[in-house]
Amino acid sequence: MNAYLSRHFLRIGLLAAGLAAAATGPAQAAEAVVVTQDGVRTTANHHHHVDYRDSFTVHQFGSVAAARVGNRADAKSVGCTADDACRSVALSFQVVTLSGENVRLTAVNNGHAVNEHCDGCQTLAGAYQFVVSTATPARLTADAQHRLADIHRRLDALGASRLPAADLKRQADSLADEVKALLSRPGSLTAAHPARPSVKVHRQLDGWPQH
Repeated sequence: MNAYLSRHFLRIGLLAAGLAAAATGPAQAAEAVVVTQDGVRTTANHHHHVDYRDSFTVHQFGSVAAARVGNRADAKSVGCTADDACRSVALSFQVVTLSGENVRLTAVNNGHAVNEHCDGCQTLAGAYQFVVSTATPARLTADAQHRLADIHRRLDALGASRLPAADLKRQADSLADEVKALLSRPGSLTAAHPARPSVKVHRQLDGWPQH
């Protein structure tokens, strides 16, 4: 991940943390409005044949009245040939936890891949967004956070693989299934009255080859 992206994610993380902290205050809990945007972008060309990047972010907002969360993955391959093919892979995982009654939620999740004059190139953009909702304030347990970190490490490891794009899709989907299963378990959250949380998953995969 380049320095710009690192600073970008850090800035978002600090903003989210500040808003989440404000949401825990008793006077502001019913009024908190949170906004966050995560994503990753890759470009491969005849100068830089392979570009793999992933993002795995977790935001725990607590009690909110409204939230706007965005997640995006963009991958592009440009100007390579079938004999000198490019490989561009962008995968972004976003986990959001929030609580409250009648929360006004806007969740946007986009994955977009582009091949420009790039015969035989492998280009994959995958965006996965997980929104966990509870009626009462709850946080991920230490064990759940540890397991998410392990999934993140395995997502990073895909960057060193030479799997075809179709296999990468299956691997990314498998990791997403693990995230959903983990977040859906009642024991993954700490709450005054633990119950099975509502987990909404938004998934968008785009790229070549299509299968």
